[in-house]
Amino acid sequence: MNKRNIIVIGASIGGFEVLKQIVSGLPKDLSASIFIVWHMSPEVTGILPDVLNNLGTVPASNAVDGEEIQLNHIYVAPPDHHMIIEEGRIKVTHGPKENHFRPAIDPLFRSAAYSYGSRVVGVILSGALDDGSSGLWKIKEYGGTAIVQDPNEAQNPSMPRSALKAVKVDHCLPVEELTQVLISTSNLEITSNFQNTMEDKQTNAEIKIAAGENALEHTSSYFAKLSPYACPDCHGVMSEIMEDNLIRYRCHTGHAFSANTLLTALNQKTEDNLYNVIRGMDETVFLLNHMGDHYSEANEPKLAATYFIQAKKTFEQSNLLRGMLQEQQQPR
Repeated sequence: MNKRNIIVIGASIGGFEVLKQIVSGLPKDLSASIFIVWHMSPEVTGILPDVLNNLGTVPASNAVDGEEIQLNHIYVAPPDHHMIIEEGRIKVTHGPKENHFRPAIDPLFRSAAYSYGSRVVGVILSGALDDGSSGLWKIKEYGGTAIVQDPNEAQNPSMPRSALKAVKVDHCLPVEELTQVLISTSNLEITSNFQNTMEDKQTNAEIKIAAGENALEHTSSYFAKLSPYACPDCHGVMSEIMEDNLIRYRCHTGHAFSANTLLTALNQKTEDNLYNVIRGMDETVFLLNHMGDHYSEANEPKLAATYFIQAKKTFEQSNLLRGMLQEQQQPR
């Protein structure tokens, strides 16, 4: 009989210490495979396996493309790469970012559900925004188990709260209880390994995109509902994807966003554009005043006054934009 022994964990801000706490409580002979995506900068060395190995429980390593999956091992997505699970094997890829991350949680969760069905246990820990919610929803759709860290104790509760809104989870727990639930769940035998009997072309396409295949071939075939939004990363056309009450977007080059992440990205673009306009207006004020000074020294006061007046108007306009920018930056 199969067991729920494929454990996938997603963490971001505040998740590092939680991961250490979870792994420190695992038995050395845990009969499960654990896969971890922890959001990190592309420049950061993959230190997490070394930290986890120092705990002396289940051995950990950065995942290697093509390696076979073993029980009693922790696989960590290396920096700037997605980790995708196939049946019996791991893929490490440099596909398009999802929710502005690579590695991202959703590709790992999505591929685990597609390959292992109800054998999968998905865990969302502390982090910002909502990467992982869509992947956890897919795990539940395929009969897996969904676990979320109690947002009341999370350093950054956004990811756990987003998951709770999107998915009917099986457990919402403080970290001190979470490890024991993982151990007991991984020991439970399941009479049948549920996998979606219908051909899930959309999920298969998204896994292929994360694996680095040509996204245009898949987005044009399976994500036909076009949206009015341009991709914040590449300005490509975006398609809308619905998963119950979840709305996501993916562009034809492969970048993917939740609605909240897209909103954050668009707000950031607006802020950047406003700063560029303000910078241009400030430079205009400097130049107008400089020209006014020049004509004053040349004893042409009327012409100088024209430049000074225009400089003052431009300065007042830039102040209005600064006010708009400050109002946009206020927390809501």
